[in-house]
Amino acid sequence: MTSRRDFLKSSALLAAGTLILPGAVSINSIGKPKVIIIGAGFAGLAAAYRLKQRGCEVTILESRGRIGGRVFSHTIDKDEDLVIELGADWVGASHERILALSGELGLELMNYQFDSHLIYAGQYYPKGAWDYSSDWKTKFAKIMTEYDKLTDLDKQKLDKMDWWRYLVNNGISERDLQIRELFDSTDFGESIRHVSAYAAMAEYAESSEKNEMDFKIKGGNSRLPEKLAEKIGADNILLGHKVVEVQQLDGTVSVICNNGKTFSGDNLICTTPTYSLSRISWKPGLPEEKIDAINALQYARISKHAILFDERFWNDESFDMVTDVYGHYFYHGTKNQPGKKGALISYTIGDKADVVSRQNDEFKINMISDSLRAGFGDVKNKVVKQISYYWGTNQTSKGAYALYGKGQWYTVMPILKKKFLSTYFAGEHLSDWQGFMEGAIITGEEAADEIAG
Repeated sequence: MTSRRDFLKSSALLAAGTLILPGAVSINSIGKPKVIIIGAGFAGLAAAYRLKQRGCEVTILESRGRIGGRVFSHTIDKDEDLVIELGADWVGASHERILALSGELGLELMNYQFDSHLIYAGQYYPKGAWDYSSDWKTKFAKIMTEYDKLTDLDKQKLDKMDWWRYLVNNGISERDLQIRELFDSTDFGESIRHVSAYAAMAEYAESSEKNEMDFKIKGGNSRLPEKLAEKIGADNILLGHKVVEVQQLDGTVSVICNNGKTFSGDNLICTTPTYSLSRISWKPGLPEEKIDAINALQYARISKHAILFDERFWNDESFDMVTDVYGHYFYHGTKNQPGKKGALISYTIGDKADVVSRQNDEFKINMISDSLRAGFGDVKNKVVKQISYYWGTNQTSKGAYALYGKGQWYTVMPILKKKFLSTYFAGEHLSDWQGFMEGAIITGEEAADEIAG
């Protein structure tokens, strides 16, 4: 079987060198390169850490006033020291690099698995009290089993179809389809009508039992970038430096920031999401095929609305729940953190997230209460505080993570990964699946390895 990881490795090898100017000389033949990195998210920090270990000089330029990128831990209650994630949440059981890095840096992982409850058509179903139809469970199990037998041609054909259409074509019932839409859309951040059938099938076939929703870092996922920054050195990470122009000439790179400062190096690693990438002036300009790919890739609109309650009325540390109303997906964001109070996070996607994000706090409290009512009655008087973050308007990414639509995995992805002159690209949008910290780390390390050997 050729996995997505194998595909990305082969496409990276094919892409390497395809856009290098004649006469460019690798700095590795004459010494350790000096590398500029755009972005202090997980990809940029992982790349810098790897390069520092290889004896390279690195400078990270970050437009924000903080490190971590789309990892954003927040203490929602200081009295009980309760930490939630407004950005990336989960570390998967098969995420080898982030597991290894956490161990290397002395960070503890804690269980972050959930057992799903359901509210559907006004009816509440506790965990274990609902399921897909037996016919669909049998059919889907067969689909997963036969995934290993797919040829590359089969996968390319699947990539041209959306996940909703694939499920319909395979005889899923209307009720099963509606529930799969609710669950699967939380994975991709948009309706499954917008997701490549191959990207979706591969995610479910290649994931751990809990779909990589297994662990989080104790004290908050932001502790990992903090530890990496310590190893890299604060002097090598410059915050508030937004890159506006990249010049590449005769095998060297000059990077100009909005504050007028210029930084030069032998190589560049660009880890920005495609929205920020498109806002940089490139001299010489990016190839037309890369510009088209940048413009083609969408990012998921996700809003995370955290509500701190004065008690954990759901009475289940492993509580999560999908609903077919505005609150969409709820999960216990303070799982395994001691305290009387507890936070549920409402995770809304797509158009729903866009609409909810614009409403006032009173609307959001009422929305949460109404969404939970079928299972828990009126909980509005239990609310202590609330906080929201809508990634759809984030000024760096304009979305939470990349979303590969139909026909894009085998076309857009390889082009986005291609090196351009002395610039390498990294980030979760170039990983074997989107939305996980693991993918960002791996792509950052791969770019570093290509430079430093």
